Amino acid sequence: MVPFSFAGHELAALPQGALFWPQRRALLVADLHFEKASWFAARGQMLPPYDSLATLAELSVLVSATGAREIWCLGDSFHDADGGARLAEDARAALRRLTGTTRWVWVTGNHDPALDSELGGEVVDEAVVDGLVLRHEADPSDPRPELSGHFHPKLRVRVRGRSVARRCFVATGAKLILPAFGALTGGLDASHPEILRAVGGQAEALVPLEDRLLRFPLAA
Repeated sequence: MVPFSFAGHELAALPQGALFWPQRRALLVADLHFEKASWFAARGQMLPPYDSLATLAELSVLVSATGAREIWCLGDSFHDADGGARLAEDARAALRRLTGTTRWVWVTGNHDPALDSELGGEVVDEAVVDGLVLRHEADPSDPRPELSGHFHPKLRVRVRGRSVARRCFVATGAKLILPAFGALTGGLDASHPEILRAVGGQAEALVPLEDRLLRFPLAA
């Protein structure tokens, strides 16, 4: 976990794709996409039905490791509006343990415009926390410093003649897009025009390792 500065706040990007805010002891994650596998299974594409449990297990490890007291989910926490109803009992219990022991805030996204209040936590369309706007999709017309998700950014580079892709954060002076945290999520190239349009300026990809943060300029 390597700290970096964003809009006057000290944050830390984690290799697992989460963001830690030490001052608030808060973890921020985006695009969990719970129950994506069951959504595909209902349409004939059978996938192992463990994505929600795997995502929750990874998140639980980070909560223990960081001592987080708050968890902010920046939208598309479920793959579709009925995802909460499809949660298996063990996944539902794991989620309720987290929502019951932290301040858990669901920011709604385009995949999950309505969320099941029985799962615990607070539901908001967006929030302003200590001067940072927390929303699902970046708003290029809003000059305020902002944390968001939605695009699932990944950086693709060539290493020894092979193409390697790693999830990454995309940052400008006022925008920070988080990668998808979910166990069963794809990714969009960090230099894709839609991502660069959303951040509205010269951007760089941030790839967190355990002991350092790699920075790669993104060409328009």
